[in-house]
Parts: sequence; structure tokens; C-alpha cells
Amino acid sequence: MDLVRIGLIGAGGMGSAHLRHLTGGDVPGTELVAVADADEQKLQVVRNSHPDINVFDSAEALMEAGNIDAIIIATPHYFHPPYAIMGLARGLHVMSEKPAGVYTRQVREMNEAAAKSDRVFGIMFNQRSRPIHQKLRELVASGELGEIKRTIYTVTDWFRAQSYYDSGGWRATWAGEGGGALANQCPHNLDMWQWVCGMPVRVRAFVGFGKYHDIEVDDDTTAYVEYENGGTGIFMTSTGEAPGTNRLEISADRGKVVMENGRITFWRTRESIDGFLKEHPNGFGRPEIWEIEIPVSSRAKQEHVVVLTNWIDAIRNGAPLLAPGHEGINGVELSNAMLLSTWLDDWVSIPVDEDLYYDKLQERIANSTVSKDPSASKTMDVTGTF
Repeated sequence: MDLVRIGLIGAGGMGSAHLRHLTGGDVPGTELVAVADADEQKLQVVRNSHPDINVFDSAEALMEAGNIDAIIIATPHYFHPPYAIMGLARGLHVMSEKPAGVYTRQVREMNEAAAKSDRVFGIMFNQRSRPIHQKLRELVASGELGEIKRTIYTVTDWFRAQSYYDSGGWRATWAGEGGGALANQCPHNLDMWQWVCGMPVRVRAFVGFGKYHDIEVDDDTTAYVEYENGGTGIFMTSTGEAPGTNRLEISADRGKVVMENGRITFWRTRESIDGFLKEHPNGFGRPEIWEIEIPVSSRAKQEHVVVLTNWIDAIRNGAPLLAPGHEGINGVELSNAMLLSTWLDDWVSIPVDEDLYYDKLQERIANSTVSKDPSASKTMDVTGTF
């Protein structure tokens, strides 16, 4: 395939960014031929700036037009899986914005559709393109740290003012957005956590809903997790703290590594910690420790372009995907587990009981401020149907 013809579904914040990259020649081997959005004003902006691009008032109409090879989905969260499934069923390659979905049941169904297809399915986890994240993952995967004992991920630098949540009636509601910080701000962090450290097997979380803001969804989370090997982890996030912290600390059998402020520092023990504590005769001794600054190349520019270019290379040449779409379910599992644990006030195992989570979510959608707004009926149709 010499040129991949793309249809963009959603011309809002992220959609308009993809439009700029695609029409600006930032993603080689592509042609943006169609854009769909339910908002006529957004479509008029596209008509005025790019009269050669076909515009449609629905994703279905765009896909039925038959002049595209692939779609990019940049819509509210609930629409990601149903539109991906529609595209795959029509033989289209799919790139979905994060998160993969709101609840694991719809994401699993999307993954099953992708597995039955021979199309290339990617997800926009652009932070995987950052050299510092790739270096940390490489370090952990190499075995240099040994077995992980504990992970602590603090992501409290997502500060948002009340005006942010007031900017759209669908925002920060169970019916419109499907969640708060965990569904909107943290999909990248949850993906990074599991991409580097692996998935835990159970979660006990304490989530604050509207703790700092006048919203119905989450804006503060502290979660404790356990891994299959007996290791433990803590994940903390908030949109109500400033200046906040962004720090990932991993303690393992050969020391400790910390990623913070654009640096990776590895305090490496000269020998196994487990071996030392069992064999050292002096009760107050400790292993010799070396402080090592891990070299990291400069941050990649235009992270979204890196992921899009990789996706196009996979379509045209069979290149391996940096962010395969089916991996998107892992972050949704973590988010769902944290919310369900809080709702039940109990431990939750992973994989999450997807039917139980769906039922609990529906209870909150039924009482959502969006569900009481007649102008939001289209969103509610989608959340109820898929």
C-alpha cells in the first residue's frame, strides 16, 4: 500500500491535533480524506480550512462512504470500542485514542473483533514513545534489577481548576465521560505502570469522588496492589494538588530505581538483597550500593506523530506496533478495579468481574447529571447500547 487513506472520527481537541499532523505532512504515507463529527460547527471549520476533505455528520456515514483504508478515533471515551468494532468489521485499520474504553467488557469485545480481523489495530499511548520510558522498561526487562519487591507511582501533577470541568456538560460525569482522573488523565500512567512493572493480581483502593471539585466522578485515588510474586505496589493520583509529583520508584532484589524530573537513577546493590539479608553475620550491615545515573536520550518530539507513523509503518510494511490496541485493556482493568474496590469497600481481583463492574457503573449513569439533560441523549444511547 503506497498511500493509506484515513478517515478521522472526531474533530475536537485531539481530533484537531491529528488533523494538523495529517494535513501538515508529519505522517508520511498518509492522506486524510474524510472527517466525521456530530458538531456542525466543527465540520464547518474543517470545510473552511480544508475544502478538499470530505466531511460527514456521523462515523457510520464516513465508514460507509468506502473511500478510506483506516480510521482514527478521537471521540468521547464510550465511543472508542463501538467505532473500532464498526471499522474492523468493514475491513479498516484502526487507531483509537486512549483510553481503550470505559469498562473492560466493551474493551474485551473490541479486542475479540480485532483478533478475528487481519487489520492493524493500535492505541494512542504516545508516552510509550518517550526515550525515558523506553529506557526504564528496558532496564527492568533486562533483569538488572532482579525480582521486583515494590512499586510506588505518584502522579499528583494533574491539577485541574473547576473551570476545566465546567467547560462541557459531558465532562466529569459517569454518563458523559465514564469517570474522572482515572479515565481521563491517568490512562497513560496506568499503561506505563503495567508496561514497565507488569499487572497486579488484586487491588484495594480508596477513591475520592468530587473530593476537590464540584463533580460526580473521581479526582483523588490511592490504591494498594499485590503482584503474583508477592510484591506490592501503590498508585496515587489527584487533580486537586499543586505543584504535585510525578515519580515512579521500583524497589527490587538488586536495589532501587527512580524515574523523576526527566532522570533515571539506579541505586544498585553489589549483591542480591535477599541473599545478603539471609547470610550476612552483622545484623546492622547492608550491601554495598552504587548510585548510577542511567543515560537517557532527549525526549522525542511530537509523540502522537511517532505513534501514528509507527501504525502506518505497520499497515504498509508489517512493522511491530509500539502500542498494540489489545494492550489497552490493561489500564482499563486497573482503573475499573480501583473504582470497584472503592464502591464495594473491599479487595478486587484482576481480571475484574466485568459484569459486576458494568452493573455498578450503570447505577451511577442512571443518576448522572448528564442522564438528566435531554441534550445529552445521544451520549446516553451509546453508553446504554454498547
